[in-house]
Amino acid sequence: MKLPIHVSEESRVPIYHQVENQIKTLIIGGQLPPETPLPSIRVLASDLGCSVITTRRAYQNLEVGGFIKTVQGKGTFVREIEKVIKQETKQKVVYDAFEKAVDQGKQVGCTKEEMHQIFKEVIKRNFKENGG
Repeated sequence: MKLPIHVSEESRVPIYHQVENQIKTLIIGGQLPPETPLPSIRVLASDLGCSVITTRRAYQNLEVGGFIKTVQGKGTFVREIEKVIKQETKQKVVYDAFEKAVDQGKQVGCTKEEMHQIFKEVIKRNFKENGG
């Protein structure tokens, strides 16, 4: 199974953290349901063009966080996530994305009012298009 993960060498975010966050997002969003087998550390490293050490660190962090489990001799699988953890993680992912967008807006000189208007338009367009 090839995961829909994309890493950016240009990002200031370490690659292992990019991988970790994207897998969390796939789990929280339901694209990777509980008990879904994940690619091995080596296969994922090969798919992403990064080191085994990088993918191992991402998987270790996900395991410590309770998102995945490793079964000796069988592989790595998605864990059942508690609703509270799911909600907290969902909010953190969105909060972090908004924070990054605000930082970028400030860098290009947007005012608070301009940012607010942009967010309203993006939310309106996305929820309209997705039927939400």
